[in-house]
Amino acid sequence: MRNVADRGWHQHEGAVTRLASSYAAIPPGETVRLAKRTTNLFRARAQTSAPGLDVSGLDGVIEVLPDSPDGPVAEVQGMCTYEALVDATLPHGLVPHVVPQLRTITLGGAVTGLGIESSSFRLGLPHESVLEMDVFTGAGEVVTTRPGDELFDAFPNSYGSLGYATRLRIKLEKVPPYVAIRHLRFDDAALMAKTLAEIAAAQEYDREPVHGLDGVSFGPDEHVLTLARWTDEAGPTSDYAGQAVYFRSLQRCDRDRLTAYDYLWRWDTDWFWCSGAFGAQNPRIRRFWPRRLRRSDVYMKLLHLDRRFGIADRLDRRAGRPLRERVVQDIEVPVERLPEFLAWFDEEVGMRPVWLCPLVATRAWPLYPLEPGRLYVNVGFWGTVHVGPEAADAPRNRAIEAKVHELGGHKSLYSDAFYDRATFDALYNTPHLAAVKRQHDPDDRLTTLYDKAVRSR
Repeated sequence: MRNVADRGWHQHEGAVTRLASSYAAIPPGETVRLAKRTTNLFRARAQTSAPGLDVSGLDGVIEVLPDSPDGPVAEVQGMCTYEALVDATLPHGLVPHVVPQLRTITLGGAVTGLGIESSSFRLGLPHESVLEMDVFTGAGEVVTTRPGDELFDAFPNSYGSLGYATRLRIKLEKVPPYVAIRHLRFDDAALMAKTLAEIAAAQEYDREPVHGLDGVSFGPDEHVLTLARWTDEAGPTSDYAGQAVYFRSLQRCDRDRLTAYDYLWRWDTDWFWCSGAFGAQNPRIRRFWPRRLRRSDVYMKLLHLDRRFGIADRLDRRAGRPLRERVVQDIEVPVERLPEFLAWFDEEVGMRPVWLCPLVATRAWPLYPLEPGRLYVNVGFWGTVHVGPEAADAPRNRAIEAKVHELGGHKSLYSDAFYDRATFDALYNTPHLAAVKRQHDPDDRLTTLYDKAVRSR
């Protein structure tokens, strides 16, 4: 029995009550949405002036339990960012099994969407470390659900079409204070992929354990795998939240050391490498760019301003450059097809660097059918390409979707998608989703997955 006199639980119950009241205030028949100002989604969001669900007060950690019967766990609210979550767990020497790269990704968002990070080759995806969660459904009810329940298993990759997580009980992992890093360089994509598969299977390299594994492909003949090892060994550490830029270090040093905290957010400071679009990697500008503002959510706001006012398009027209197509995607392909995808991507899209992150699903999930136990590699690429008048038709994005399907892979839905309805239904098992939705959202108050991901409703 929960002790509601406990401050954390008492505040949580109050926040859920406000959420339910905001649902009741929305007229019957109207679509239910979150009243949320920020997002890490890159696809367009439907604009509406209608009131949304009040999720204020659902953005914290209820409690951290280092010695629960389930091992180290945390009770976390659905709108809690990973930044706030790590701030609560790391003082206990604990972190979530998977900490997505960007600070303001929420736990609920990573579970209903698909989060990933360098621990995913051994610990899976964020939803695979959830022991229990409360979901506020389209029917306005709070349903407690666990692995094996129909609602729980359909929740990952549903993107809010089944409801919103208000509370999640998640597993935590013990970690020491430091991370020792080793960079392996390859001029051949096939050898890189083979080595990646061997390391992922053994979870060690050169007789050293590997706790984190990811990489960057800088070009057709320049690939780097980064091996991370948690360690108690003290020593000097690098600072990539200062003047140095993390992704450049992959090309310049063989070994490195970070604090556990800085390792978790190594990609956030420069939004991988995308901060360069705003000049933040220019030493003369970086020197005066406040350290506290070198973070992904700041760059996201700048990006939204650019999209709102069409700044880049205006500059292209003035310079006589072809129109740009935005190519912002994360896809997964089986590791043995990775070299083929990279070669095709170089020829057809020509965007580098790209991020590489291996993952293994620990079990089957109906809406994102990765084969359990099989090694896939997430390839992330975020930028624009000049394509000319056909940019509005998204030819590069459509070609990527077709190629990924051909290679037996899958594509995340956080960004723009262009599938026709039949293809989308087959790839993401929406008949099963619809059946679960009928049970928990019988009046269709929540937007369907296809409408969210493809129609941007």
